[in-house]
Amino acid sequence: MSNKYPFLMRYVFFLLAVIATIYAVTVAKNFLYPVAFGILLAYLLFPIANFLEKHYFPRILSILISIILAIAVLGGGIYFIYTQVGRLVSDFPALKKQALQNIELLQHTIGNAFGVEDKSLETLLKNWVTGFFESGSMLFNTIFSATTGTLVKIGLMPVYIFLFLYYRTKFAYFILKIVPEEKEFVTVHILRDISTVATRYMGGVIIVVSILCVLNSFGLYIAGMHYPIIFGVISALFNFIPYFGTLMGGAVPLLFALLTGNSLALPIRVILVFVVIQFIENNILTPNIVGGSLKINPFFIIFSLIVGATIWGIPGMLVIVPFLAMAKIIFKNIEALHPYSYLLGTRGTRRHAINIQNIKISFGHLKAFYRKIKRGLTRN
Repeated sequence: MSNKYPFLMRYVFFLLAVIATIYAVTVAKNFLYPVAFGILLAYLLFPIANFLEKHYFPRILSILISIILAIAVLGGGIYFIYTQVGRLVSDFPALKKQALQNIELLQHTIGNAFGVEDKSLETLLKNWVTGFFESGSMLFNTIFSATTGTLVKIGLMPVYIFLFLYYRTKFAYFILKIVPEEKEFVTVHILRDISTVATRYMGGVIIVVSILCVLNSFGLYIAGMHYPIIFGVISALFNFIPYFGTLMGGAVPLLFALLTGNSLALPIRVILVFVVIQFIENNILTPNIVGGSLKINPFFIIFSLIVGATIWGIPGMLVIVPFLAMAKIIFKNIEALHPYSYLLGTRGTRRHAINIQNIKISFGHLKAFYRKIKRGLTRN
């Protein structure tokens, strides 16, 4: 029995450490998630700053130019979205009227088809739609009128980015000084891999989302959707969240089409548009632009997204995946942690993956099974 106690004690201490870490990260989220965003954005701007620095720009000037360019692009995007959403909100009264008419038509259709005269569902939907459109302007103002705390976090973001980029060499040397001398080569390899993966992932995702803004807007315009640009941009922005982003982004224009469309043809066309764009994004854009930079098991991506949303909300869902990829790189390069890298990775499931090669193999098995049955029927 005495041999079991050390293991139990280690297990208890491990659980206590995990609980304490989760509690601390949750309590300090208002401080930590701007820092996390600052780290990821620093990796994103590192290629620009490094390029300028290699071309004889001082490091401070290189970083400032990179940050100013990023602020200009982001500010232009926010202003564009603000103006587009402003047009949408100004038309809320007419949209609310159309939505209420659609609900009455739905109730009338259900009543004629099934002989149901219950008005409770119609009343419930009308109250929800009325509340949604009446609170739309308030929601719009709440989103774009930042509180003092939000302004402080946004104002600190360029500071974090500048400091991370300016002291990046010092941070690297600090890490090398605290690791044993025989581990320095592995540590340098880890730092380079993390920089490569984080930069490629952040840059690739932004390129994919930018392309999806154009594709979504054009597709919704072809489908006959009102305000195709704003809904195309909004639905594309959700793709910063892996897996859930496409579903969440497509639900926004689909709900709007159901509420304000003149017939069911519009929602069907919207669904078809997002099915086609989803196919393009999964099979062409993401594989060729983002590539296999993460190589993380989808189960753990989904699990981490849920954990990130539970702890930090939407910011947690945005930052958790690249940090999970960094953790996988660390596990991969430390021998004692190799099992965790294998668990997080995609190895070991290729024979069960849905790809062209496995589909051909499955069809071959089906043909062989069909021939076997055919031979058996012929003999009988």
